[in-house]
Amino acid sequence: MTPRIEIDAVTKYFGDRLVLDGVSLSVAAHEVVCLIGASGSGKSTLLRCINRLVEFDHGAIRLDGVPIDDKRFGATGLQRRIGIVFQSYNLFPHMRVIDNVTLAPRKVHGVPRAEAEDRARQLLGLFGMGDHATSYPEQLSGGQQQRVAIVRSLVSKPDVLLLDEVTAALDPELIGEVLQIIRGLKDEGMTMVIVTHEMGFARDCADRVCFLEGGRILEQGPPRTLLSRPENPRTRRFLQRIIDAGRL
Repeated sequence: MTPRIEIDAVTKYFGDRLVLDGVSLSVAAHEVVCLIGASGSGKSTLLRCINRLVEFDHGAIRLDGVPIDDKRFGATGLQRRIGIVFQSYNLFPHMRVIDNVTLAPRKVHGVPRAEAEDRARQLLGLFGMGDHATSYPEQLSGGQQQRVAIVRSLVSKPDVLLLDEVTAALDPELIGEVLQIIRGLKDEGMTMVIVTHEMGFARDCADRVCFLEGGRILEQGPPRTLLSRPENPRTRRFLQRIIDAGRL
């Protein structure tokens, strides 16, 4: 069966600095893959390469067997099929929640306003934000803003969702509510690639965990195996630091 996402020997430089060193990874439809590793290991860059926010130098990335630079995706088709959520919410402060959520579908993808708003209100309701459609970002908590950012990425009905440290900017008491939303997306069958430092979440939610260091995937496997009995000594050292910090 063709993988939903196939990353084939992808290399990326920023100037003279090698950030991704021949990364290869396949993600099946409905699979959840968590990327773990220290800051600077290439995790976030890899996410940005998947939906072409960052152009890579060598290798290939395919969505359902089609190269992501194929003209069949057009100028914005890839971003419609591969949504991304960042650790910073990136909501427009001068726009209401409903307008933040529907801006891209209406202005970029040509979805009629009524259709976009109907879809947005359905999702806001599912995420417990139905009463905040006319609120402004400054009126919301950090957890609420992150939920709006996730709704914004889902309103165009993507096939794949990329999440980049979506709990990093949240207070500890708000992390749980966002992770619960992501677990719900997994239960609904969303294909996701997630960069996270939340090892407990990776253990409970992921189908597979990949450990990156120096722009390479050094080890991957089922979460309970990799997080409990890693084979690579570098993975063991990384996880020991997490344990020592009380985060696993």
